[in-house]
Amino acid sequence: MQGTVTCGSWIRRPENLNLVVLGKSLKKRDSASPSVLEIFSFDPLTASLSNSPQVTYVFEETEGEPVTIAVHPSGDDFVCSTSKGGCKLLELSGQETKLKLLAKELPPLHDVGPQNCMAFSVDGSKFATGGVDGRLRILEWPSLRIILDEAKAHNSVRDMDFSLDSEFLASTSTDGSARIWKAEDGSAVATLTRNSDEKIELCRFSKDGTKPFLFCAVQKGDKAVTSVYDISTWKKIGYKRLLRKPAAIMSISLDGKYLALGSKDGDVCVAEVKTMEVSHLSRRLHLGTCIASLEFCPSQR
Repeated sequence: MQGTVTCGSWIRRPENLNLVVLGKSLKKRDSASPSVLEIFSFDPLTASLSNSPQVTYVFEETEGEPVTIAVHPSGDDFVCSTSKGGCKLLELSGQETKLKLLAKELPPLHDVGPQNCMAFSVDGSKFATGGVDGRLRILEWPSLRIILDEAKAHNSVRDMDFSLDSEFLASTSTDGSARIWKAEDGSAVATLTRNSDEKIELCRFSKDGTKPFLFCAVQKGDKAVTSVYDISTWKKIGYKRLLRKPAAIMSISLDGKYLALGSKDGDVCVAEVKTMEVSHLSRRLHLGTCIASLEFCPSQR
């Protein structure tokens, strides 16, 4: 594969078909090559991507590099944030072998600057973005009506996630704080409590449909823990040491059974949510580098 992958995501399509979208920077030392988005098909039997992309979208040079991607639950469209040009909407149509990509502008997010994280609600009716500048936005989808535009939500937004019922949005900041918002009207519900030596870095709501919790990757002095919050009170009910080192990214499987953490030096651990025990640990998958994207396949193991 040519170029440096900067971000990626699964795309869940009908007929149990899964695609992968990768954002790539094709920078050469002496020339400014444009960045691209490439969509590959995925073969679950060999656990591999197609040799060449099914469809490619080329960015304008003025837009910079793709930073992060959020895919709508329908699999029909996704949003890509760029380092210089705000956010772009891409609509996907056609069958696996004849895919088409159509780029569209998102007027409310046209020149918003780079976004650290973006997320669609589970029911697909809301879209949230968290900026490097600390600004948090919640938009109704697909009308793009602005529900919340909070300029000083955080120092700089680090991570975000919608709850399974799409009622709440959790967001974390680079300064270690975490806030809860009501997705329907954008009102602030709670700020998670933490000790002076604790930094809440990442957040994921439980998705298995039983009693709902919020999982947070917390740096507690030099100890890395996964804390669990009860979402009826937003109080912490316990914590577990899963990865045992600082986490760079957190992910939860679509059925809610597994929680994964990626470390800042290339390790990945998977824990069973029911028991909060590590069921799988892979060391140095990406040697010595911070894991930037981590996501369970929507319908395979």
